Amino acid sequence: MSFASLGLSEELVRAVTERGYTEPTPIQAQAIPVILKGGDLMGGAQTGTGKTAGFTLPLLQRLMAKPVTGKHFIRALVLTPTRELAAQVEESVRLYGKHLPLKSMMMFGGVNINPQIKQLHGRVDILVATPGRLLDHLQQKTVDLSHVEILVLDEADRMLDMGFIRDIKRVLAVLPKQRQNLLFSATFSDEIKLLADGLLTNPALIEVARRNQTAELIEQRVYPVDRERKRALLTQLIKDNNWFQVLVFTRTKHGANNLADHLNKEGIPAMAIHGNKSQAARTRALAEFKTAKLQVLVATDIAARGIDIAELPHVVNYELPNVPEDYVHRIGRTGRAGSEGEASSLVCIDEKKLLHDIERLIKREITVVQIPGFEPDPRIKAEPILNGQNRGGGQRQGQGRGQPRSGGQPRSGGAPRTGAKPAGGASRGGVPSSAQHRSGGRGR
Repeated sequence: MSFASLGLSEELVRAVTERGYTEPTPIQAQAIPVILKGGDLMGGAQTGTGKTAGFTLPLLQRLMAKPVTGKHFIRALVLTPTRELAAQVEESVRLYGKHLPLKSMMMFGGVNINPQIKQLHGRVDILVATPGRLLDHLQQKTVDLSHVEILVLDEADRMLDMGFIRDIKRVLAVLPKQRQNLLFSATFSDEIKLLADGLLTNPALIEVARRNQTAELIEQRVYPVDRERKRALLTQLIKDNNWFQVLVFTRTKHGANNLADHLNKEGIPAMAIHGNKSQAARTRALAEFKTAKLQVLVATDIAARGIDIAELPHVVNYELPNVPEDYVHRIGRTGRAGSEGEASSLVCIDEKKLLHDIERLIKREITVVQIPGFEPDPRIKAEPILNGQNRGGGQRQGQGRGQPRSGGQPRSGGAPRTGAKPAGGASRGGVPSSAQHRSGGRGR
């Protein structure tokens, strides 16, 4: 199957070809024809499936099919949960629309609002925005959404996780009633279904992978280790295996900073990326990581959304996420587009319940690899993980998930609300500590 056979214009096919793509991915092959017909769509797709091009290409074509004369208005709105994802989507719009006269703009918080206001005075056909900053513009009456024809909610599950539902509803209230709605989500929770019911009209439903399924090309491993020895184990794994382009996840911003500092002291070039970092610092860290100038990028879940690096070889869960679905999001950064990848998790006794929940979600046991010299001490007792933290990695109680904005809503692209639930049942035993490999790693 070719992109031309999906009904895309010559200009779009040429742009896709220039990007080196010849055949559409499954989500593109299914979504593009539906969107071109003008119907609403609910798409289930993990990261790395080609989802962005799946809605960007037909969106561009639909706008070109109805050229506008006279005054120009914003005709398509794409809402994303984070700054990084907004930048990635807007870049795709520019690259795929390079042979078209359409103009795009990205809008997010953490930067001066005045240049955005100035850009809005010019032509903007497609706006890619995070909810918080878009509301700032709406309140200042610097943006006009009264002519939006197509709305895209990208990574809707993450937007709900970050507490953006109220912001989204406020944006929806100012949009024209007659419009095309496209919703994409890696998971279809009850909350997502409720949102879709109120937003979409007779939508086509597309799922390109089993819900919460992890990519088969990703080799997943668990390394049992005591909480206080995680930094030493991570350092040894990176050095002994000569890992480069390693994306490491921590639960908190404070933990990310501490770990990056430790790795640099060990001679491993590392930087932390999270919501408290300036946009300039985040952009620089991503640029250096993509070019492999930076060996390790330490990130929180929120900051890592939108990181799109071809053939990223290594993802490490320095700490397991409190929400099992976040594990799927995290390791989905590797094993993309047919490339193999490795996902390693450093698991201490406190995280046994989290590991069990993850394995139950993905319907497979993860292979356990014990590194000699790092066997967990059976005398250490499990401690509860409060507000997303335990004692490992030098984290302190009270650091972490940022402060909510008034009304409980986070700033656009920032950290989620405080009060992550403790990992219930974390005191029930530890991770298997004998030198073993659980064979196969397939479903139980």
